[in-house]
Amino acid sequence: MGILDSIEGPKDLAQLGPAELEDLAGEIRKFLIRNVAQTGGHLGPNLGVVELTLAIHRIFESPRDSIIFDTGHQSYVHKLLTGRKDFSTLRQEGGLSGYPSRAESEHDIVESSHASSSLSWADGISRARKLTGEGDRYTVVVVGDGALTGGMAWEALNNIASDKDRRVVIVVNDNGRSYAPTVGGLADYLASLRTAIDKVRTTPAYEGMLEVAKRRLQHGGPVGQFVYKGLHATKKGIKDWWAPQGMFEDLGLKYVGPVDGHDQRLLEEALATAKNFAGPVIVHAITEKGHGYAPARNHEADQFHAVGVIDPETGQPTGPGGGTSWTSVFAEEIAAIADEREDVVGITGAMLIPVGLATFAQRHPDRVIDVGIAEQHAVTSAAGLAFGGLHPVVAVYATFLNRAYDQLLMDVALHKAGVTLVLDRAGVTGPDGASHHGQWDMALVQSVPGLHLAAPRDATRLREELREAIAVDDAPTVVRFSKGTVGAETEALERLDDGVDVLARTGTVAEADGETGPDVLLVAVGAMSDLALEVAQRLDHQGISSTVVDPRWVLPVPRSIISLAARHRIVVCLEDGVRAGGVGSRIRQEMRAAGVDTALNEVGLPVEFLDHGSRNQVLARVGLTAQQVAHDIVAQVLGTKVPFARPLPGQAAPTTGTLPKL
Repeated sequence: MGILDSIEGPKDLAQLGPAELEDLAGEIRKFLIRNVAQTGGHLGPNLGVVELTLAIHRIFESPRDSIIFDTGHQSYVHKLLTGRKDFSTLRQEGGLSGYPSRAESEHDIVESSHASSSLSWADGISRARKLTGEGDRYTVVVVGDGALTGGMAWEALNNIASDKDRRVVIVVNDNGRSYAPTVGGLADYLASLRTAIDKVRTTPAYEGMLEVAKRRLQHGGPVGQFVYKGLHATKKGIKDWWAPQGMFEDLGLKYVGPVDGHDQRLLEEALATAKNFAGPVIVHAITEKGHGYAPARNHEADQFHAVGVIDPETGQPTGPGGGTSWTSVFAEEIAAIADEREDVVGITGAMLIPVGLATFAQRHPDRVIDVGIAEQHAVTSAAGLAFGGLHPVVAVYATFLNRAYDQLLMDVALHKAGVTLVLDRAGVTGPDGASHHGQWDMALVQSVPGLHLAAPRDATRLREELREAIAVDDAPTVVRFSKGTVGAETEALERLDDGVDVLARTGTVAEADGETGPDVLLVAVGAMSDLALEVAQRLDHQGISSTVVDPRWVLPVPRSIISLAARHRIVVCLEDGVRAGGVGSRIRQEMRAAGVDTALNEVGLPVEFLDHGSRNQVLARVGLTAQQVAHDIVAQVLGTKVPFARPLPGQAAPTTGTLPKL
């Protein structure tokens, strides 16, 4: 029986000696490598925080002291130490979340896995503790150096530092990387810091002595003030020469470190020092992503930031080889476009490889900009680049567009800037769960005036629509696509004058007043085309005729969609975004404005936070399957489920019952 088997909670760590802690760290690394190799997940970041997490749980008392992880993907060790050792279904439906989860443990607080928000949580929690008479409780934040490239983190630091009595310990987990190496001035600054002795200057007695001396000198007339200023300048100069932590201390935060993030004793001493100070403190820990696992350390791209199923001995993938990914299609095409157009520039938020800009950057390194984890800045900077005569392409995960809505609306759209946003991982993404599903983007952008939104159904359409987007120079354009492998090509029967593709026409069409009128118009948004085609086949088996169309550009709503809607008995819009305010909702509004009263049913995602699972499992959970959609449409055509299809000539209109008396 190993030491890890005996750990049921953080309190069990208290009695372990140095040798046992070292053995436990080794057991945890072996456990992570063995288990994550079987399920996939964030391996490299967690191998890098083993000693750090052990030290935090030994020095602080969770859950009385609140521990927050930014972004949460580095919380696997925390899960193990708080009683969660069944990793067999990690990130799978019904299994452990890949991020902190309040449903799993009282030790988990912040579930959102969007970076740079943890310090704002800490500001709020620590204020609440103080206001409710529990100011002796600590709030501990583990924040990566990459997350400190986000402006929100610095807004929070500004507020935390203003109150010297709040017990906030900010552990900067500095591995020099977010996904890839951290970039920018902050990264350069952190790299310049050198070891300093902080114990004495962070004791309350030391601070109290300084405060008394400062008051006496400042109230001692001109001579006292002169002496104070001279001593203060000398002290600061010596400190900055010995350990240049001035950026943090200028905010009013005590700084401890840097400390070796894999030295258990030094980490515990640094954290105990910070705890003893009883005010806001930065503890700077230098860690190594993938520590203790050679395949991760030798993986140059991201040191196994996230892996699929792998051989634990070699780190090589063991699952079946996948087909071409959506991201790789984008990567090839944007690089080709950049070769042709010198005005095209790429912008990434610390995710050069994951969003497919690496090839572009290799060919044209001066035209790809990594702004760090700063989506708001990325979008407004893009507006400035457009004003300067360039065409910026901002590539982010769809879920992260949420963070830059104001900038898209007021900086890009208001100024009619030719900026293209490419949204990877749109729709249901699967194992990363609620905060990573890209389900909000289409509803968000519906309210942006002048915006053009494309949703390609396959690789060919992605290439086409990307080029069409970059050709627009007086409005924002958005191109969204799914996670994973691109499916088979779906060729259109016909392309209409406004670019809408007709994918299928099925069934026998009824005659009404001499005009042809199919039963159902299926509007398939992007990756939902396969589902729509299968639904059409099922309807055909039930004697219901249909037309399947792919708008290609869902905003502005193509006029042919409205014309087709008028000729059908019911319209069904299939989308992998939230129904509320989504594409179907917008088409309905455009139909009403044009005087078309055909019923429309929006089939999409509910306004809910969807738990993790595979894409197909999540879609099945919310009823987005061919069987369920076809079943509902049959009922609507038969008049037993609202919205009702337009009745055939001679048919009575269906009714839902007696109208209420007003």
